[in-house]
Amino acid sequence: MIRLVKKLDMYILKKFLLLFVGAFCICLFVLMMQFLWRYLEELIGKGLSMDLVAKFFWYMALTLVPTALPLSVLLTALISFGNLGEDLELTAMKSAGIPLRRIMAPLAVICTVLTGVSFVFQNGISPSAQKQLTRLLVTIKETSPAIEIPEGVFYNGIPNVNLYVKHKEPATGMLYGVIVYKMDQGFENAQIVVADSGRLETTADKHFLRFTVYSGEQFENLRSTTGHLQAGINVPYDRETFKKKDLLIDFDSDIDLLDENMFSTMARAKNLKELDRGVDSIGSATDSIGYTYYKGYLDRYFRQRDLRREDSIKAARDASHEMVDVSKVYAALSMSRKLETIRKAQSETDQLASDMEWQKPLTSSGYMDVRKHKIEWHQKFALSLACLFFFFIGAPLGAIIRKGGLGMPTVISVIIFITYYIINTSGMKLAREDSVDVWLGMWISTMVLVPFGAFITYKSNKDSTVFNIDNYINSVRRFIGIRRGRSFNLKEVIIEEPDHEAELQNLERLTQRCKDYIVKARLPYAPNYVRLWFKFVDDDEVACISHELEGILDRLSNSRNVKILTYMSSYPEMYTTAHLSPFRKHGMNVAVGILFPVGLILAWRIWRFRILLYHDMKTIEKTTDLLRQCV
Repeated sequence: MIRLVKKLDMYILKKFLLLFVGAFCICLFVLMMQFLWRYLEELIGKGLSMDLVAKFFWYMALTLVPTALPLSVLLTALISFGNLGEDLELTAMKSAGIPLRRIMAPLAVICTVLTGVSFVFQNGISPSAQKQLTRLLVTIKETSPAIEIPEGVFYNGIPNVNLYVKHKEPATGMLYGVIVYKMDQGFENAQIVVADSGRLETTADKHFLRFTVYSGEQFENLRSTTGHLQAGINVPYDRETFKKKDLLIDFDSDIDLLDENMFSTMARAKNLKELDRGVDSIGSATDSIGYTYYKGYLDRYFRQRDLRREDSIKAARDASHEMVDVSKVYAALSMSRKLETIRKAQSETDQLASDMEWQKPLTSSGYMDVRKHKIEWHQKFALSLACLFFFFIGAPLGAIIRKGGLGMPTVISVIIFITYYIINTSGMKLAREDSVDVWLGMWISTMVLVPFGAFITYKSNKDSTVFNIDNYINSVRRFIGIRRGRSFNLKEVIIEEPDHEAELQNLERLTQRCKDYIVKARLPYAPNYVRLWFKFVDDDEVACISHELEGILDRLSNSRNVKILTYMSSYPEMYTTAHLSPFRKHGMNVAVGILFPVGLILAWRIWRFRILLYHDMKTIEKTTDLLRQCV
């Protein structure tokens, strides 16, 4: 058995790890595309080199690995255990006496290792990658766009230059019908170039544009036009005709990366030790700023009025300190002094509020930065542990659902991960806004999903059908009264053939009981609401009729008469209690009857089943008449 279990472990590990590699690549690719979509507009048209694009995708992949790991574990666990259940391999293992928890054991060890790998990755590699990615993004945002000159309109994407091109030839790079307004010396002293054709290219150092124009003219003012335009005097200009001319235009198209130390203060670019130091240093600096503001308010609004230096509460409790009744002092003032006092107090209050409002961002940003550091500290642990508890959600769920492939498992894993992501993002937002404690906001998603994982793990070890969709479909069918038809086929081997005449007489007696019950119970009519809920009467007659009918049909199923078997399929499967009060306890029925909306809905359902029972008994009568013709 030990040797068998070891081979079984290797078999399960092999299937899991192969699926995990593929699922991880798919999840990482999807997350990268989602991340790329957010910054697509900022990347397009920047003339980025392949080296820079490769760096961007590399650092982006490194930052998304911690998020892709839990999702890929969840998807792999669902697919692998779904495949085992669908192929009946899981059933065979359980039949051999191996419980599900033992089957999950080697994979739980692997997921524990992945949890440690995720933590080490987030604490070591991810901060550096996040810093480099942010550096690239900020640099690209500040980079001038690449030159894409349209036809037939003036293009101003080049600094200090307006360029008009009538037609361009993409294959050769030639521009035709060129007009250039070069305004690097000011609008009044613009240089105007009109040429038959031209070619625009970047210099080797990528700091200038070389615009080579052919067969054209250049116009340039010889003196400033400002004073002459005001006086209405013509301005002399220089006109040059050329066959070929080179224009150098300042245009730095090279991308110079910003200093990476500019992004070292980000919370995401720090490991645990750096985050702890950041919380202490930023918190101390912010507290110091707040205390300085507090001392300034004391000196400005309290001590300058010659108040005691002791705390106001201590001064109020000091028996030797003479308390001043402000209301009496205010009442003794003249009306003009009262108005002056009110205006002065309002002015100082407004000034104090203005000072606090101006100084608030300095302290608020500091405490916000502290919360960001704490959030990132907790995120490293929470996202790592997600690999483990996602496995204990995906594996038992796959064993219960027993659906493999990329269909159902993918849908379920995406729903679970989106739920986790929404809860985690909401908790992070609440923690960032200081609406809840940071630890609560960052661990609330784990608190929600871990009990769910423990519940389905317990249920799957007990072979529960709690997630069997067929059970819920059948329950809905029973609630609304949808039934499957009977089917009787001719048996190949019949030991004892039934007495058709005797069974027909039994069916006729049963039909008479159905007629009597229809009259007695007034089946086609709606039930009396008061009698239904407040005067419950037990009724076993329908159960007896159904039991007797099933016995007769079971004996007749041994018949060799094909017609009889065909007519027998028309007999209904009767609901024996759905037409009665739903509860056997009188108190429960009374409670439902008092809750009028609930009682009314259930009364409507009971009426529907009374009508259904009426049609069933009529069907028994008609089918029995047909059977008599066959005997």
